[in-house]
Amino acid sequence: MKGHDFKRWRKSLELSQKQAADALGLKRRVVQYYEKGERDGDPVKIPRSVRLACYAIVIGVKDYHGPERERKKDKEREPAEAQADSKKREKKEKKDKRKKKKKDKNA
Repeated sequence: MKGHDFKRWRKSLELSQKQAADALGLKRRVVQYYEKGERDGDPVKIPRSVRLACYAIVIGVKDYHGPERERKKDKEREPAEAQADSKKREKKEKKDKRKKKKKDKNA
């Protein structure tokens, strides 16, 4: 992500520099550096964590507290039912891998 991409991201969400800074947990001045692509004549690279945070904001993630805990319902399910779900999931993963291999081979 370059400075102009960062600025386009901010404007696409109709955020001020201050609002973007608050959403990303940054100072407004850092947002300005990212948009300009430099600080005191030196290039400024936008860190991966900030780029990922920009994406998360675009898809509607407000905050993240780690993976969800296993639901109580899942714990209470019959072992056979859970095993059947696991087999379905494995079958789908194998099918997806075959599709990807075929696509990569044709590319």
